Amino acid sequence: MSSKTFAIITDVHSNVASLREGLSIIDARSDIDQIICLGDCFALGPDPITTLELLQSIPDCIFIRGNHDRYLLEKLWTQERPNLEGMSPDDPICQAIVANEEWTANELGDAGVKFCNAMHIAHREIVGSTLIEFTHAWYQRDDVPPTMDEALAWRNHVSNGNPDIEQFIFVHGHVHTPRNESAENMTILCQGATGLPFDEDPRGAVAFLTVSEEVNWDVVRYNYNRDETIDLLEKRQPPFYTNLQNTVRHASIRNDL
Repeated sequence: MSSKTFAIITDVHSNVASLREGLSIIDARSDIDQIICLGDCFALGPDPITTLELLQSIPDCIFIRGNHDRYLLEKLWTQERPNLEGMSPDDPICQAIVANEEWTANELGDAGVKFCNAMHIAHREIVGSTLIEFTHAWYQRDDVPPTMDEALAWRNHVSNGNPDIEQFIFVHGHVHTPRNESAENMTILCQGATGLPFDEDPRGAVAFLTVSEEVNWDVVRYNYNRDETIDLLEKRQPPFYTNLQNTVRHASIRNDL
C-alpha cells in the first residue's frame, strides 16, 4: 500500500515569527515526504522580504498561488477603483488593504513578482486509491472555497477520468479558520492559518496529512513570539498596521479600529 505524508503551511501573510516556528515543527519530523504552501505568503504582515527568503529556503516546496499573491502580480493598486473580496472600493478598510498590497510589492520588488509567477494554481496527487487536491481556495477561483455540493460535483467530474479512485480529499487555505467536513467519500480540510488565524485562537498552525490505508489529518497549533510581529508592525507601520496588530493579538478580523 502506498503512503505519503504532506506538511502544509498556509496564509503566512509575512508573519516571519510564526513561519519560523512552524517550519521548525516541520523540520523536527523525519517522515515528511512533501511540503506544500497554500498561498497568501506576503501581504498584510510586516516583513515580506524575510518571509520570501525563508520560503525560498524550503527544499522542494510546492507553492500554490493565493488571492493576495495574485494581487501582487496584477498590481491591484493601479486599477481605477480597486476592490477585493467583494469590498466596496470606497470602503476605507478596502483602501487601506490595497495600500498595503502596494507597500508589500514595493518591498519585494522583482524577486516577489518572479516568486509569485512561479506558483501553481492547484496541485493534485494520487496516493493509492486516494486523490488529494491542494488549492488556496478552489481551482476555479482563489477567494471562495468550495461548498460541499461544489466539491461533490467536482468529485463526480474527476471520477470520470480516475475510475480507480475510492476517496477524495480537498485541502484549502484562505479562510484562516479550521475546516474538517465530510460527505460520502469526499473530505474537505483546512488547518486555519500559519501566520494570521481568524478563529480567536492566536496560535499559528501547520498541518500534516498522511495518506495510506487510512487518512490522518493532524493540525498542530503552536505558540510563537507574537510580540515580535506586533512590535515589527509598529516599527515599520505598513498601511493597515494597527488593525493587523489587533488581529495578531486576538485572532479575529479587526476592521473596527
